[in-house]
Amino acid sequence: MDQEFKKLVAIIVDVLGVSEDEITPETTFTDDLGADSLDVAQIIMGIEEEFDLTVDTDSIENIVTVGQALDLIKAAVEGA
Repeated sequence: MDQEFKKLVAIIVDVLGVSEDEITPETTFTDDLGADSLDVAQIIMGIEEEFDLTVDTDSIENIVTVGQALDLIKAAVEGA
């Protein structure tokens, strides 16, 4: 498990109160974890704060799985 994934999982656990064991890259925020749009917004804010990046609003709508969020983080970190 890489560092970005660990940090992302910690953010999700903090916001949603779910177990780390429930989270894989294939896990969906809404269907698997029961997140609503406010929860997802809080997770995105956590990502922005933790990784010191700004997530494009259009990109947020395309994030369905934890893996997609991780890809977004990695792209932003590598592009920085």
